[in-house]
Amino acid sequence: MPIAADDDVVRVRQIVRDWSIRIGFGLVDQTKLVTAASELARNTLVYGRGGTLRLDRVVNDRRAGLRLTFEDQGPGIADIDLALKDGYTTGSGLGLGLSGARRLSHDFEVTSRLGEGTRVVIGRWK
Repeated sequence: MPIAADDDVVRVRQIVRDWSIRIGFGLVDQTKLVTAASELARNTLVYGRGGTLRLDRVVNDRRAGLRLTFEDQGPGIADIDLALKDGYTTGSGLGLGLSGARRLSHDFEVTSRLGEGTRVVIGRWK
């Protein structure tokens, strides 16, 4: 799904909540997923100048989960380690988007190339 405007960030939250309910996540896990998705969608819009979200239901032997992939073709992240530190921001936010999403997820991966964009993949298991 595209992330190109503020309304899309709201739509991301709604869709992630719907998917997490269908998969059977409890309220706490739903809230963690929606919060992480909201932060990453906002980052995709603001810093990546828009992008996309892909949602996948995943199954691993005994567990079901949800994987969210956020991608953009923005300027990229020069220093991923620095960007993952609490309080670091290149904008006017609190600097908790990436680090917060990492804490709220069971799986977290970020890749970025300067001038080419950023990809953040998070996952949560039931």
